[in-house]
Amino acid sequence: MRKVPFYVLVNLKEILEIAEEKKIAIGMFNATGFDSLQAVIAAAEELNQPVIIAHAEVHNVYNDIDLVGPAMIAMAKNARVPVCVHLDHGTSMEMIWRALRIGFTSVMIDASALPYEENLRLTKQVTEAAHSMNVSIEAELGRLVTSESGEATEGVLRPKDFYTDPEEAKAFVKETGVDALAIAFGAAHGFYTAQPKLDFDVVKKVSEATELPLVMHGGSGVSDEGFRQAIKNGIRKINYYSYMSKAGYEAAKTAIESGKSSYLHDVEYAAMFAMKEGVKKAIGIFSQTQKNRIRL
Repeated sequence: MRKVPFYVLVNLKEILEIAEEKKIAIGMFNATGFDSLQAVIAAAEELNQPVIIAHAEVHNVYNDIDLVGPAMIAMAKNARVPVCVHLDHGTSMEMIWRALRIGFTSVMIDASALPYEENLRLTKQVTEAAHSMNVSIEAELGRLVTSESGEATEGVLRPKDFYTDPEEAKAFVKETGVDALAIAFGAAHGFYTAQPKLDFDVVKKVSEATELPLVMHGGSGVSDEGFRQAIKNGIRKINYYSYMSKAGYEAAKTAIESGKSSYLHDVEYAAMFAMKEGVKKAIGIFSQTQKNRIRL
């Protein structure tokens, strides 16, 4: 296995090799602006752990990829830990090509809502183009009970009806050549109203069938034991955003209500610091270095 040098911008395949070697998961955190981007990089550096920073297509309305993307790449190149710059839930070819053109080192093609054959065709097309540029590809098979925006997925009756099928995943991975696979096993995007019921047997079977690093979407709100079991059974990348964002929101609200300052930069700093602390807790659990078990 090729050793990944530290202090460099890496692709998803390279950073997940670190996860596989250490039997941990690498945290992926959406950066919706400079404050969250700064929070994630600072947290990773303080813990000396690799990290994935991401721009989600659904967030493009808040910060266009042409503006935030170059900043993400610049901060990754200057970080003191390995950083992968990733497009999260790329559902349009336009957004995927924009990410590739800007220099993202990883792209998720999310065609999971489409019929299997169409998902296969689009994923294969994107993978061939990305690999020619040394860019890694993540795809998704199966569907979560909520969409990336946190709304209920149309047509989903029971979560297990949309769990990833191991044999289908094996065929999909072999045909497409993707570097990581996001799977459905009971997690959901957004905020949980109750502890999710995760089927770790699905994770184990898909891991064994594909021999590929697996990705867990909907990481916010899962218990530390849930994360531990997911990692044990083959999850190597965990997407985490909602509770990081919530921590920033609550800190900003507290700063405003305190009446101590009328400057926006004070509110932004409070939000950034709170998000950084939340990311540090998450990374500590994903990397299994958190001595004090903390439920996020």
